Amino acid sequence: MSTPPPAPSDDAATLRGRRVVLVVAVLASFVAFLDGSIVTVALPVIARELAGSGTGATAGADLALQQWVVDAYLLALGSLMLVAGSLSDTFGRVRVLRAGLIAFAVTSVLAALAPDPGLLIAARALQGVAAALLVPSSLALITSTFSGPAQGRAIGSWTAWTGVAFLIGPLTGGALVDTIGWRWVFAVVVVPVVLTLLLMTRLPGDAHRGSVGAPPRVDAIGAVLAAVGLAGPVFALIEGQRVGFGAWFVVVPLAVGLAALVAFVWWERRAPAPMMPLSLFRTRAFTVGNLATVGVYSALNLGTLTIPLVVQELAGLSATLAGLVTLPTTIVSLLFSTLFGTLAARHGPRPFMTVGPLITAAGFLWMLLVREPIDVWWQIVPGVVLFGFGLAVTVAPLTSTVLSQIPAAQSGIASAVNNAISRVSGLVAVAFLGVIAGGALTVDGFHRVVVVVALLLGASAVVSFVGLRGGARTS
Repeated sequence: MSTPPPAPSDDAATLRGRRVVLVVAVLASFVAFLDGSIVTVALPVIARELAGSGTGATAGADLALQQWVVDAYLLALGSLMLVAGSLSDTFGRVRVLRAGLIAFAVTSVLAALAPDPGLLIAARALQGVAAALLVPSSLALITSTFSGPAQGRAIGSWTAWTGVAFLIGPLTGGALVDTIGWRWVFAVVVVPVVLTLLLMTRLPGDAHRGSVGAPPRVDAIGAVLAAVGLAGPVFALIEGQRVGFGAWFVVVPLAVGLAALVAFVWWERRAPAPMMPLSLFRTRAFTVGNLATVGVYSALNLGTLTIPLVVQELAGLSATLAGLVTLPTTIVSLLFSTLFGTLAARHGPRPFMTVGPLITAAGFLWMLLVREPIDVWWQIVPGVVLFGFGLAVTVAPLTSTVLSQIPAAQSGIASAVNNAISRVSGLVAVAFLGVIAGGALTVDGFHRVVVVVALLLGASAVVSFVGLRGGARTS
């Protein structure tokens, strides 16, 4: 009679469970980041087909449609990120992730089938609502499963692969636009959603954690105040630049939103179960990391939106080639993000969060070489490579720093705060694109964008250098 094979050790089972957690966390965030970036190269085609199909279409209508296809997603995502983080901590990461993934698949199909601009913008906003459920919960899965140097490596891997989604989006979108049509830019994300849902059935039991020892409580008042407080001013900023800040439908949302933000802070100081404990900001690393996030993600969103537009509209390249221009950033980020996440866990984040943004800024400043006629492969691509390396140096240590000293039970809301700051910062930067570029995307306008991006990154480097002086390692 043969002897049965020995059961796998607890250590082996634990390692397998952790690998599944990491893969699920990466894929869940992948779809949100992919959808936020894949659409950029499709904007000119979407504007021609949808805005151009209506009566009385104008160049201004095309520009407004392009802006809102991006901003409707970011507005809903940024406004609801805090709510989603609170739900993640209260009801459990996996429940919230599953609900977000299903909703994201449905709303992606709605966007792909949208027959007119209004319905496309509405579908994009609904996609943003679903995406808000994904990012905080996925990162909270990692921080509540890994610790010490292993957490630094895991966050580095999460950063690398989700960064690939953010950066490979233009290449994928360009190929889809040039072959089977722009609607597949939205439909294609259903594939990783289904794969993630299947993998979630293999998650270890402790990944389903929510609040322990108390019935679930949701800070409904705080949730409403946060959503209104973020959405109102951002909406006013976008529409104010288009129609003027004196219009009543700009002034009213601005006033209501600012009042809601003040009320939100007041309420969170007094609520019995606040969705965003203000005590989080007593942690130096958390506060400094979020300040650095403002500069980094304002710059990244502004820069990565502008480069594909310049390559298509000024250099005359196809959507596929416009996406190909960003590919070096993807490769460099994938190769080095895990390494720098590990090094930051060992040596502390300060040098990486200082030098990384400066390298990224140097990459953008290289693009000041752009002149007519544009030589994309010399004037832009080397800068993109530098940009990618600086991003790899920066982002994993930044993410680790924000969450390094936060208790696991609050990792969902802490991640949500950081992600909300990054999304809203990017949204505001994108909303200012027309002002920075001078109303039209010319070579001179692109130069102004590049300089602003470099200044934002330089400010982030200064904040990190000063604020993290003597800071602890991200373990």
